[in-house]
Amino acid sequence: MVTVSANLINLHLDEPKLQQMFQLMESDIEVQNTLRMANVMAVDRLKYNDHGPVHAKIASGSALEIFELLTQEVIPTTVKNHVCSLEDAKLVVLCGSYLHDVGNSIHRLDHQFHSCILANPILDRLLKIIYPKDPALVVRLKSEILHTIFSHEDVVECLSVEAGAAKVADGTDMAHGRTRIPYRTGKVDIHSLSALSITKVEIEKGRHKPVRILVNMNNPAGVFQIEEVMEKKIQTSGIDNLIEVIALEKGVEIRRSKPE
Repeated sequence: MVTVSANLINLHLDEPKLQQMFQLMESDIEVQNTLRMANVMAVDRLKYNDHGPVHAKIASGSALEIFELLTQEVIPTTVKNHVCSLEDAKLVVLCGSYLHDVGNSIHRLDHQFHSCILANPILDRLLKIIYPKDPALVVRLKSEILHTIFSHEDVVECLSVEAGAAKVADGTDMAHGRTRIPYRTGKVDIHSLSALSITKVEIEKGRHKPVRILVNMNNPAGVFQIEEVMEKKIQTSGIDNLIEVIALEKGVEIRRSKPE
């Protein structure tokens, strides 16, 4: 079992390409300042919750953890379709998760479109560093990463396990009010009350499904976040039959996702 946090990503950087790409994105002026501007627009101007560098790391670590559990039982879509290797598939998950919210730097409205536009030249530049001798693979991986970015919105159907893992991971970043429902700071309503009730989100291998997500809360208002954030993402993730979600109020189970 692991706890969803900004440190989780460090458990998934043991492969050279993943470590190199993560370090490139973490130190890249364009990436980091675009994420900074995502928070200027979302947090400072719209008074929404975090969409910046911290969320990028949280979502990336969670996505790679979910992807690792999934691939113990299913073949990644990119591998199945002969697009790339397993290590490359992990890089798709990493990049898609890390860059999915950069479009907020333009506006929250339709930000998945903006994210793809902004990520396109960044990926051209960084993927060529990772794969200097394979321009064809760079093109294929960029397509998969952009699909992952575009598909993170609730209404978009994921067409790969990689995109599904990233989408569900986005929904796991809800502890201590960092919910993926953009709620207005300082406003007291079901969105904010529910978000603030979430104390911890954990990921582990499930008994009946590959992935089990435990959402810990200090009052049952947190169930609203599960219903309105995580489960909406799971429904269009393409991996809904591989994930179960359990709500815990002060350690006691109060709700679990319906079995297939």
